[in-house]
Amino acid sequence: MNEDLRGGTEAAAGMAAPANGVPRGGGHDPHHEARRSDTRARIQQVALELFAEQGYEKTSLREIAERLDVTKAALYYHFKSKEDIVRSLIEDYMGQVDALIAWAKTQPRTPEARGKILGRYVQIVADGSEVFRMLHHNQAAVNSLASAKERGSVFRERMTGLVEAITEPGADMQERLRATMALGSVSVGCMFFADQVKDRSQLCTAVLAIAADLAHAGPQDQPA
Repeated sequence: MNEDLRGGTEAAAGMAAPANGVPRGGGHDPHHEARRSDTRARIQQVALELFAEQGYEKTSLREIAERLDVTKAALYYHFKSKEDIVRSLIEDYMGQVDALIAWAKTQPRTPEARGKILGRYVQIVADGSEVFRMLHHNQAAVNSLASAKERGSVFRERMTGLVEAITEPGADMQERLRATMALGSVSVGCMFFADQVKDRSQLCTAVLAIAADLAHAGPQDQPA
């Protein structure tokens, strides 16, 4: 069995750490936490691949486990359902956006700072483009999930935070609209053209230049 996923199998058999991640014996095991995090990420990636290949509804947890070469019990240790996997992907993305907003609040309200904020946002969106293509291609299925009811408000809240981060305090409607369109151009550009270019970095650079122009941003941190 794959070594990276052995921890999940042991946990399912009642031999590893409890759900809170603290090993029996009381101490904190950073190696265990690292393995658990890596396993979780691999499950998410394989699920995304299968969702893209055959759709969300036609993919089962059994198929995800089989591609990973683990038992369903090992998979259940990390995710109880496909919906849990989708929710985790969105939460991970939102966590990155939240971190960006928190960092942006510490920056001066200058064109140069706006450029840096946009550069980091482009990287986050580019890294998450697979997730958003999956959501787009499986709209009927994922929109029926319980978590979908709050997804719209969650996105709107983060977008509001980003708009505030790249506009001056008290900015008028036109400036806020320009900022919103700048952020929207990043999402649309990265998602729509991701599978049409060979060099992702060139796409990110082009998207960032357009967004920066809309937001009146200064020199940008170039995405990787």
